[in-house]
Amino acid sequence: MQMFQLKDEIVIIYTNDDQVRHIRLNERHPAKLTPTQTGHSIAHYEGDELVVDTVGIKVHYYTVADRFGTPQSEAMHVVERYRLIDAAEAREALARQEKIAGRVGGDQGVAPVDAEYAKALEVQLTIEDPNVFTTPWSANVTYRRVKRQWNESVCAENNTDVLHQGFEHVPQAEKPDF
Repeated sequence: MQMFQLKDEIVIIYTNDDQVRHIRLNERHPAKLTPTQTGHSIAHYEGDELVVDTVGIKVHYYTVADRFGTPQSEAMHVVERYRLIDAAEAREALARQEKIAGRVGGDQGVAPVDAEYAKALEVQLTIEDPNVFTTPWSANVTYRRVKRQWNESVCAENNTDVLHQGFEHVPQAEKPDF
């Protein structure tokens, strides 16, 4: 992922599925909100920590709150706290994660870590959803800089309707147009 700080917003671009997320700076959530796939995110800084508050996440029948398939409702409220940490702290966090839950994101060396980069990004998130959970829960995500080119992905060639959303395949000409 890459984060871009603009005057009135932060834009996050994720490598998978070419996802883009817009986070408005120093605003409030609107009184009437139309839910969207990524929700409505607002942010402010508390010292050197970016605090992102998200509501209005649209729920589909396949929408889940985590990689274990935990359901969610439109009452979900997510607070993320982004901060830079030392690379040594990030190595320890990733080692703990792999010991507990295994490697996420492929085999060792798929995305080699840039060992010369002295910082990492830690995201502490808290999720509340009174329609699903009896209490808020928290998790940490640690990102390290990797030595890899930005992926370009084109989904038109693989336009399969795996989530049963009613997509139709991209039409293909029987003969070239020119």
